[in-house]
Amino acid sequence: MKKVVILILLLIVVGAVLGRGQIEDFYQRFFGTLPKIEKAVEDKIQEVKKEVNAPPPLQAKDESPQAFLTTEGVIKSAQKKVQDMFAKQYFEHISPQGLDVSDLAEDAGYKFIEIGENLALGNFLNDEALVQAWMDSPGHRENILNSNYREIGVAVLKGTYQGKTTWMAVQHFGRPLSDCPQIDTTLKQQIENNKVLLDRMITELDAKKKELEQTNRKDSEYNQKVNEYNKLAEEYNKLAQETKQLLEDYNNQINNFNKCVLYSLAEHPA
Repeated sequence: MKKVVILILLLIVVGAVLGRGQIEDFYQRFFGTLPKIEKAVEDKIQEVKKEVNAPPPLQAKDESPQAFLTTEGVIKSAQKKVQDMFAKQYFEHISPQGLDVSDLAEDAGYKFIEIGENLALGNFLNDEALVQAWMDSPGHRENILNSNYREIGVAVLKGTYQGKTTWMAVQHFGRPLSDCPQIDTTLKQQIENNKVLLDRMITELDAKKKELEQTNRKDSEYNQKVNEYNKLAEEYNKLAQETKQLLEDYNNQINNFNKCVLYSLAEHPA
């Protein structure tokens, strides 16, 4: 049994705010690895998204001419799934286009930590008969009783499949992303904005340094240029310190989120 898990990996903060003479070194160590870390996170998410809780689809053993089923729940992707199976004439967890429950849930705007899917085909007498059939199947029963799930979406539809009038049923189970401590994404934007500003300040500091090196110390403007350089260096260090704190706050939020996700997996291991 597999699981869909979104993990936001911890960004590693290195370096500290240094003196004026080490500004460039600090900048390179502080920001030089950020794009690489971000890309690695995206790769990891793409890798684990393909894992789902999806036992083999269930077909009814007994067909009832009075079959009638109902739809309910908050996970709207279940309705999209049952409509798609009739439209494309398949009865599988993965569509002919290669889409699974995780793709459908995200397309429907459902943000999740963990998600699962049960499928059923046939003219079950009613909802009770359908649920009992799922409960009699070990894999489907495990999804239904999984205590990690907090929300559900159930969709049923009557239509024509392989030339026969029948019902299809879909259960989608999920643990919503909101179930774990949320990450303030504005912090990341602040960090990126600060990075741009610090980059400009480094360029300006370099220019002022070259200008100082070319100015005679006895020149009347030399002290003024030194003061301008020192003032800018002080502003740079202050902004760098603020940015470091933003990164620490952001990392703490990510760490708390990861702990929540890992605790969820420990509660119900695969």
